[in-house]
Amino acid sequence: MQVIADILLAAGAFGAGFYCFILSRRLKRFSDLEKGVGGAVAVLSAQVEDLTKIVDTARAAAGSSGAELQELTRKSESVAHRLELLIASFQDVAPAEEAPVQAPAPSPSPKTNKTPAPGLMFQRTAQGVEEAAS
Repeated sequence: MQVIADILLAAGAFGAGFYCFILSRRLKRFSDLEKGVGGAVAVLSAQVEDLTKIVDTARAAAGSSGAELQELTRKSESVAHRLELLIASFQDVAPAEEAPVQAPAPSPSPKTNKTPAPGLMFQRTAQGVEEAAS
């Protein structure tokens, strides 16, 4: 009986040792920096650092853009206020009486006595092309 118990105990020890050997190989692959989860964690950590730098840069750019936008808004409001004052001052000035401007009468050009055919828009004359009288 003692021999059977020793054999079973030795088999159990060998089984546990084999299990530990397989487990250690799996853990090595799991924590490998190039292929395993350790590599993925290292890559993600580097990406997080890059993204943090990019976000900080974007935040600084947004802050400076916001300051520039506030300055331009302040300037545009002052210009708008000055324009309102100018428009109000122009409304106070009485409009000057102006004579209506008449277009100069076209000088008579020697035309041929031919009347243009219906539907023609232009008529050829000795001085060039002129619009046909409708």
